[in-house]
Amino acid sequence: MGMYPKKIVQYAKEHMGEVMHTTLNPEGPGVVRIHLIPPRISEEDIEASVAIINGQDVIPVNVSWAILLHEFIREVNRYDGREITEQDSKRILNNTCKGVRKVFPLLPKKRIREDLYTIMNTFKQVAYGEVPDEPITYMSLGEYAPYMRAPHRMDLLVSAMTREGKWHCNQKCVHCYAAGQELVSEKELSTEEWKQIIDKCRACCIPQITFTGGEPTMREDLFELIRYASWFVTRLNTNGIKLTKEYCANLKKASLDSCQITFYSHDADVHNQLVGAVQYENTLQGIKNALEAGLNISINTPLCKLNRDYVSTLQFLHELGVCYVTCSGIITTGNALEKASEQLQLTSEEMKEVLKEAVDYCFANGMEISFTSPGWIEETFFDELGITKPTCGACLSNMAITPGGHVVPCQSHLSEEPLGNMLTDSWEDIWNGETCKKHREYSAEMTGKCPLRREASHA
Repeated sequence: MGMYPKKIVQYAKEHMGEVMHTTLNPEGPGVVRIHLIPPRISEEDIEASVAIINGQDVIPVNVSWAILLHEFIREVNRYDGREITEQDSKRILNNTCKGVRKVFPLLPKKRIREDLYTIMNTFKQVAYGEVPDEPITYMSLGEYAPYMRAPHRMDLLVSAMTREGKWHCNQKCVHCYAAGQELVSEKELSTEEWKQIIDKCRACCIPQITFTGGEPTMREDLFELIRYASWFVTRLNTNGIKLTKEYCANLKKASLDSCQITFYSHDADVHNQLVGAVQYENTLQGIKNALEAGLNISINTPLCKLNRDYVSTLQFLHELGVCYVTCSGIITTGNALEKASEQLQLTSEEMKEVLKEAVDYCFANGMEISFTSPGWIEETFFDELGITKPTCGACLSNMAITPGGHVVPCQSHLSEEPLGNMLTDSWEDIWNGETCKKHREYSAEMTGKCPLRREASHA
């Protein structure tokens, strides 16, 4: 006999074969999305079940709590789409207790209720960024990697860079990593084909989806696709140009969880130069509209020599009411391999100077900031700053699917042979392929630089 009694192993085999998901307080503020990732199950053992909170925090869950969560989520989801009354809540709790006691018949109802309260309160505190009352252990993706069946996020490049041989983006960014890449110039999949891929992502136990491109708002069916993916934690990466008040209201209605808008600079001339189009006012208005609509937004700024006065941009964003920002170095692929981009690349020392000022400003003004480019700066620097060190997540925390359905290690990794096709190949073959495993092993070390990183020749 293995680690767990036969009855528990049998329950896991019969009931815990797919991701369970529920959303608490869906209308916000304070949305808590819980994805319970099923464990690997052998004939006599159960391994590594985890809960992922709002698509980012990975928390190991023991078998008894996993069973309790499974029963609770199943009962809550019976009321999907309508308000839960006090009588409904009592019914949910009673039915959860009944389900748990089929596996643990001697467990008192009082203990089950107490455990459920502890779990849900802990998850809420994690989602809100609070220190949990209960001691919990977070699991790094590197530790969890051997047990994973899929990444925790799939980026869907729903919009191609070209359509019918013509440029198909409302900007021409100097540093665009997708420009000139054959895999992002494929013929775009249809709405129904993307829905098939979304279904397959769910079957593969992937809890989070990002709609990106190209520029995803170029697709007329984007709202439909976001609504179709409402089971997932959903994110949109956009340049913000199309974010009118009506567009933002439709994103809210489609249950989009978060929106990342790329904004290069508070200086209109600098922003327009870097995006290759006169779009500053449209992007700025898009940010304002998204904030007014109550969308959960973050602002991303790829840093270079032209916008190294990043603190002034942060001050500008702070005055608008932006709380969450990310910044990065230049992803050296696509257009960023061209001389025009290379000449603007910051050195590591220059990047450190910019980051130090930016972090000091954000901490002093209640803003959250993260740097997302691994390998630019030594890890000890991030410890000194008090921010999370960036790591490569290719084929581990995230992967991507091109406009034509091909699977690649990440949304920037577009120059290699794809790992497979999501519509025609089995997920197991893609995930367990030698190239995918090689990328995953590199990412699981949680150190090292982005494999695409190239130093500028002048640096």
